Amino acid sequence: MKDPKTATLLFRSGKLVCTGATNLEQVNKAVKTVVASIRKAGVKVDGVPPVQVQNIVASADLGQPVNLSSVVITLGLDRVEYEPEVFPGLVYRLKEPKVVILLFGSGKLVCTGAKVPEDVEAAVNNIRNELRAENLLL
Repeated sequence: MKDPKTATLLFRSGKLVCTGATNLEQVNKAVKTVVASIRKAGVKVDGVPPVQVQNIVASADLGQPVNLSSVVITLGLDRVEYEPEVFPGLVYRLKEPKVVILLFGSGKLVCTGAKVPEDVEAAVNNIRNELRAENLLL
């Protein structure tokens, strides 16, 4: 869809997955538009399906480059995956909140797996604080 700029997958089970929205208002608008289109096609749909956020993807910038090799050595291999020959980013799995951060040498990162915006904020703060505590970030 162009307004809001989203994509919706509709499954035989009747479930739909909406991606690309930047807030719940856009998700609700997209779902209502898709439901209206389905009804217009002659399919009976009762009410408006409830919306459940399952995955928030967000990006952030730590504001300075990060030595990813040092991060791996310091934080250990139990939570970190880094294979620069395969992928230029470091995969960091946080236990709390339970999200995954892709950290790049530029200091930019992508957080995925959050269910609420507060989890994104907590994750970015957690990794920033951990890197500062180990003198890997100013």
